[in-house]
Order: sequence, then structure tokens, then C-alpha cells
Amino acid sequence: MNAPSAPAQAGARPRVLVTGAAGFIGLPCLPLLVAQGYEVHAVSSRPRHGADDGIHWHQVDLLEPDAVRDLCATVRADQLLHLAWVTTPGAYARDPMNLEWTAASLHLIRRFAEHGGTRVVGAGTCFEYAHRSDERLHETTSELSPETLYGTCKVALHAVMARYADEIGLSSAWGRVFFLYGPREHPHRLVSSVIVALLEDRDADCTIGTQVRDFLHVDDVAGAFVALLRSGVMGPVNLASGQITTVRDLVMEIGEQLDLPYRIRLGTRPLPPSDPAQIVADVTRLRDEVGFEPRFELREGLADTIAWWRRHRDERDAPDDRSMRP
Repeated sequence: MNAPSAPAQAGARPRVLVTGAAGFIGLPCLPLLVAQGYEVHAVSSRPRHGADDGIHWHQVDLLEPDAVRDLCATVRADQLLHLAWVTTPGAYARDPMNLEWTAASLHLIRRFAEHGGTRVVGAGTCFEYAHRSDERLHETTSELSPETLYGTCKVALHAVMARYADEIGLSSAWGRVFFLYGPREHPHRLVSSVIVALLEDRDADCTIGTQVRDFLHVDDVAGAFVALLRSGVMGPVNLASGQITTVRDLVMEIGEQLDLPYRIRLGTRPLPPSDPAQIVADVTRLRDEVGFEPRFELREGLADTIAWWRRHRDERDAPDDRSMRP
């Protein structure tokens, strides 16, 4: 279903509020939004240093209701791209802060709408789905049955957001992110951890790698979010490549590109007992309704990520913990 969001005042640039703007997905969204003619208001919990062309930064704790109320009253954005959430590697799936972010997100959306907002796009996850078959996951026909607090809170937020949007006439969409990788990712995540180990001439311990997954470069995830925001498409949309890749093929491609395939140690880490055999998206809505096609094939995307880590191999700072992960 498409419902074009209401335009900004005649002659004015549309004003967008982006949360999690300093995070893994948020940061590459910003230049894309500027290029599309938006007046971009970016929110981060941390201070920003240096100039960002065309970006208005706001340091705000989104878990503070009064600060959110003041932010929305000041910015009066036409559109909201809400990416902020708790994403601490190894902990976010069961972190009780998921409850805090569910409540804070609903408060943000309500205040945004009260101050003239017309369209909101939220960030969901492939972990909202049940993973009990080898079928591609579809937004409207696949079962939602999350196995973590993180996935459960995302399902709940989307359900309430969508109902509230229907009640007040707010255009809303929900981008379900699958498996992403790319520059600036936390070094403890799969792709970055393997690259860092090999660049430091260490073995990269991995599972047997039989898991089938759907990987998408973070710049393409950002591009998909911006395209979804602009499209007027409503409801859930999978943000993924639609390509089938095993974890083994992924890590071995990294090894080949670095001429160190013998450093990839498959099977030295156990498979988690609940790890699904396959998580792959149906991307029909993204392709046909949103009109988005990824720029990176997996090989080129990994090469881009390796090149970034070569330039920044001594940098180990994690992205803003309130960015979005799948």
C-alpha cells in the first residue's frame, strides 16, 4: 500500500529527523538524505565534533521524555527516520533496555506526530520472524514469532506504531533489516572480526559455516531506508539482498581476498543450538514497490569493507550503541 506523505510548505525543503544518526546505519543515511533535498536534523546521544555539511546535529537522550518533547517541538520535522535502539554486541538480544526503547520510541512517534509530522519509518529486524522452514521470509505471509526480547519488542513497537498511525492518519513504514556488514561495524561482529583477525595475521575462529544467510552492505541498507522513507510505501518491507549465502562462503571470500584462506578455521567455534539453518528475505516489496536495487554485490561489498579496515586497522571504537542492527 502506498500513501505519499504530505509535502512540506511550498518551496521549503522537507525536514527529516533521524535518530541513531551517528550509528552504523544512521551515519551513511545522512548524505543520502541531503542529496535528496532534505533538511536533515540528526540526533545522537553523544556530542559531535567538526562540521557536517547540511546536517543539523542535536545531542539528545531519547530515553528522557522531556528532552524528546522539546526536540520535536523545536525541529517540527515532516518525516521521522527512527533507527535508535540498544545494540550492544552479544547482549542486545536479551537486554532489558529493549523495554525502555519500546516505550521511548512510542513517546517519540507520538510527539513527532503532535508537532506536524506526516511520515515515520521505523527500523525492524529479521528476528521478528519465526525461523522454522527454508522458505524465504515474506512481510505479510511469514509468521512472526520472535525468540528474543529484542525481536519481541520490535514486533510490539511496529504493531502499536502502525495502529496509532492508522488512527491519526500518519503515513508509516517498517524496514526489517537482515544481516548487514560494512565499514565502521563493531569489530566483534562476524565480518569485521574475521577481517581484523586476518589483517593482524591471526587465525579467525568460525563455526562450521553451514548457516544460510542474507547479507547486505550497510551503505545499501542506508539507501534502502532512504528510498523507503521517500516512497510512501506503507507497512513492513524487508531490507535485504535476497541472495543466498552461507557463512562459510562469506568468511572464505574474505580469506581469499586477503590471500589468507588458511587462517580461516571453520568449526573451531560451536554453532549455537538455536541458530536457524536459513534466514533469507523475499525482497519483492523492496524491489517492485520501493524501487530499490542494491549497489554492492557481496564480493565488492567485502572488498570495500576490507579496504576500510586497512585504512582504520588501529581504530577499535564501536559505533554509537544506539544505532540499529538486525
